[in-house]
Amino acid sequence: MNNKSLFDKAFHFLVHNSFMVTVAIMGIVHATLLVIMLCAGVMPLVNFNILSVVVYLFCVALCKVGNIVPVYISILLEVSTYATLATFYIGWDSGSYCFICSIIPIIIYIGCFIFKQGQRWIIALSLLLDFALFAALYIIFVDATPVFELDPAVRTVLFIFAAFMAGFAIVFYYAVYIYASESDRTSLENENRQLSADAHEDALTNALNRRGFLPILEEMMKDKKAKDFCIAFCDLDNFKRINDSYGHDCGDEVLRHITKLIKSEITDCPICRWGGEEIVILMKDYDLASAKEKMESVRKNIESNPTVFFNKRIYVTVTIGLAEYKAEYNNSEEFIKVADERMYYGKAHGKNIVIFENVS
Repeated sequence: MNNKSLFDKAFHFLVHNSFMVTVAIMGIVHATLLVIMLCAGVMPLVNFNILSVVVYLFCVALCKVGNIVPVYISILLEVSTYATLATFYIGWDSGSYCFICSIIPIIIYIGCFIFKQGQRWIIALSLLLDFALFAALYIIFVDATPVFELDPAVRTVLFIFAAFMAGFAIVFYYAVYIYASESDRTSLENENRQLSADAHEDALTNALNRRGFLPILEEMMKDKKAKDFCIAFCDLDNFKRINDSYGHDCGDEVLRHITKLIKSEITDCPICRWGGEEIVILMKDYDLASAKEKMESVRKNIESNPTVFFNKRIYVTVTIGLAEYKAEYNNSEEFIKVADERMYYGKAHGKNIVIFENVS
């Protein structure tokens, strides 16, 4: 798990800092070439590599301020110029042409970030010019005698280094592209799931909202195999006084706390924030007697467990109306209304009570 976390963090960093990483790598490459050319005594390329390192240091500053287009152009021009000069001075066999291949993924990856829609022809033109340069260098220098004859060991090192960088560039940008695509896909899926959840859940309490609750209730009412079940309609007593005395943030915390208490005691039952301080529970597999016993327990639990808000202990009570499902109910609204009316009767007759039958 930790390895995966480190892997994700590393690729997340690379994806979101790909321009800076590219410039840094290019600077390191030319610093390495500078040392090799200095050892080989190829002073024209030593001087050019010094200039290249300076260019990439400047590009670092541009990346920090988000000015990417000059960086993109600088990379293409610098690499193309170096490949041409290196092939002229130390020959085709040095492998310097590989650097032309190494910027192909840079042209595509960074280019697609910079240029949108109608500007994408710039990417195609850059690729075409890159391929044309490669072909021109091959035609001109494949059999030409280089200005500097390198030691075979140095030539081999240069060829391996250039080929490695070309391969590295392809693998690096391919991996970054795949990770970025997977990350975007995962993010989109999470957003879709969250939108779906938001459409059916109350954002404050994470309980269901009416849109999520009613289809579940209606499905149970249609299921002839469904066992006994009840509706509990709960309303927090004197909730307006809590908001007026302590503020709406406190009221929100009370609602969250009460919902958690209910969820902890009544598991596997859909719980809905019906509106305001009203909570409706679909008590699956409860007949009226067992539902009454359970809701009495819930009522006492709420009464004895205050909400702690900024070192204040806010005590709340709840009035509950219970209704058991009967085939005579034509729809969910009619079923819920029975529990609602019993709850209102309890409100009018003392509050903090469970009403489970009609009282005239």
